[in-house]
Amino acid sequence: MNRCVIIGGAEIADYNRIRRCLNGNDFFVCCDSGLKHVEPLQVRPSLIVGDFDSYEKPETETETIVLPREKDDTDTVYAAREALRRGFEDFLLIGVSGGRFDHTFGNVSLLLYLDNAGKTARITDDYSEMEIVSGKTVEIDDSYAFFSLLNISGTAEDITIRGAKYPLSGAEIRSDYQYGISNEVIPGGRAAVSVGKGRLLLVKVFRAG
Repeated sequence: MNRCVIIGGAEIADYNRIRRCLNGNDFFVCCDSGLKHVEPLQVRPSLIVGDFDSYEKPETETETIVLPREKDDTDTVYAAREALRRGFEDFLLIGVSGGRFDHTFGNVSLLLYLDNAGKTARITDDYSEMEIVSGKTVEIDDSYAFFSLLNISGTAEDITIRGAKYPLSGAEIRSDYQYGISNEVIPGGRAAVSVGKGRLLLVKVFRAG
């Protein structure tokens, strides 16, 4: 099945970088003011979702789900739930980080939600890519300037990092002590990260340019 790309309304500075992450057969879900990114990203919405409190509801033949303004789920969370209902297995979220921290953190938590559902998901913005490391080993190539492992869901144990400047074996990272920040892949190689128990947020930071 095609990948679902959820487009939020957070600012995007480097549209060229984001466009390189997109495929012609992606299913694009625009959330409210995420519609402002359609033209610079050169994409066509497959579905529009929102309460339209920050963007005017468009007159379009594209399927549109209008949400109430007073609700538990943000537009982005609703979009993810709707995409799950439609059977998508792979997710990319863009325009969902930066600006308001509360929205950013809530959207990062969506990676946990999608991981709980057994789906593959990542967030890409102007500075980094983010994904959850849980039941399988994740590799990182040396095209990234840095990578960090952050605990946003309790305690993670039996953490292993190989092929990096700062390796780990059988380690633990708690949410109240984040020491897994700014590691580096050994030049010319690939780092491998695994978590035996719990989950970590992997943040891969792009090189400048």
